[in-house]
Amino acid sequence: MTDVLGATAARGSLWLGLVNLVSKGSQVAVTTALAAFLTEEGLGTVALAVSLVNIGQVIQSMGVYDVLARTGRDPRVIAGTVLTMSVGAATALTAVLVVAARPVAALLGAPDAAPLVRLAALSLPFTAAGGVQLALMHRDLDFRRRLVPDAGSAVLGAAVTVALAATGAGPTALVCGLLCTAVTQPLLGAAVGVRPRPGWDRGAAREAAGWIAVVGPAAIVAILLVNVDYLAIGHVLGPAAVGAYSLAFRIAWVPYITVAIVLAAVLFPICAHLVRDGRWHDLPGASARFTRATLVVAGGLYVLAAQLADHVVLLGARWAPAAPVLVLLCGYGLAISLLQIWYQVLKAAGHARRYLLLEVGHLVALVAAVVVVVPYGTVAVAAAQAVVAWLVVVATWWTTARLALAFPLSELSHMAAGVLGAAALCGGVASVAFPLGPADSVPAALAELVVLLAVYAGAVLLTQRGAVRELRGARR
Repeated sequence: MTDVLGATAARGSLWLGLVNLVSKGSQVAVTTALAAFLTEEGLGTVALAVSLVNIGQVIQSMGVYDVLARTGRDPRVIAGTVLTMSVGAATALTAVLVVAARPVAALLGAPDAAPLVRLAALSLPFTAAGGVQLALMHRDLDFRRRLVPDAGSAVLGAAVTVALAATGAGPTALVCGLLCTAVTQPLLGAAVGVRPRPGWDRGAAREAAGWIAVVGPAAIVAILLVNVDYLAIGHVLGPAAVGAYSLAFRIAWVPYITVAIVLAAVLFPICAHLVRDGRWHDLPGASARFTRATLVVAGGLYVLAAQLADHVVLLGARWAPAAPVLVLLCGYGLAISLLQIWYQVLKAAGHARRYLLLEVGHLVALVAAVVVVVPYGTVAVAAAQAVVAWLVVVATWWTTARLALAFPLSELSHMAAGVLGAAALCGGVASVAFPLGPADSVPAALAELVVLLAVYAGAVLLTQRGAVRELRGARR
């Protein structure tokens, strides 16, 4: 990448990182509040309701970000057309969920979730409108302005959830917070000056439909990948099992959201820019930089989360079964973090169909594995998630290498060896310095966190000097 483009990527990464730090930090507060105020069954019920709505959000978004990032048309014209399509689809989905909430909830083994599904479904038209606003800012890497609607709405929604949970509202608290986030996001987007108007242009609609035909199904497959385990566990093991699994998954999801999603969101428009300029030879270098940053930063967070998994009982002794699930999901999280980076390169280079095939293969393998192992409990499901994800990592690397989009395998091996070495060192220090410490002690947990963070940082400074130089450059 050129210095100018690299600087743009660095600034975009830092601003989007701040956006995600605020918005996902609010989600951490929500997770803590729900764990404190809800039972395992209550958390499982609300997790099933939200998972259904999350699937609906992806269906109505229809690849909005990719369409607006890649188009050579006037972005205002295509934004108006996509807004009409997205809000229309969201309205239809809302009607379907409201009508079918009871039988769907019963099928998932949580009939009490039906009212929650209906309430959460009302958020879909608002998230559709807000998604187009965010996509326009995303196209220009204008993440500083995005901070207000994205992070601001998340903070407001989290405040509503925590307040209602503390007053005994139960599972309804999270759904009300979700609805608050959805409604305020487009309002805050309009407040910062992003006001796309509904419209219709045949050429824009054809372009959007052509891209959505490939990326849209892939997005649906992607959201099914992160919800099929919830649905299977709820159907076979019940809402209480979903509750413990959901807590572990929420914790393991944080590094992926705060690091991999941030870097991938910046990488896609950067790669699209390189492709438009005919600079295909720069794509492997861009992939290498973002892969290295993902392994070092997200890998470090996952190492710490896995080492500290036993301390999940700080949220209550009833959450102890979530600890082994969290360890396995940390491995899964690192795998999907790498996939998220490499998928952006594939899509930007015009290989969206290969991306779709990889996602479909991932879903088919995961469903087959989960169907077999779910009777054996949540630990078995988490193990299946991790194994399948790493198999897809291998397949995706092979695909990018065949398309001349991958950087040298020796470079990837060096990156992975550094992170694995740092993880092993952290494990050794933890076993010596903190043998069988009290898992429910806050001071013990904080002391272990500080020591392990210092150990990992020292190991990275010694083994990943290239990554450290790039991160320092981004900070400057």
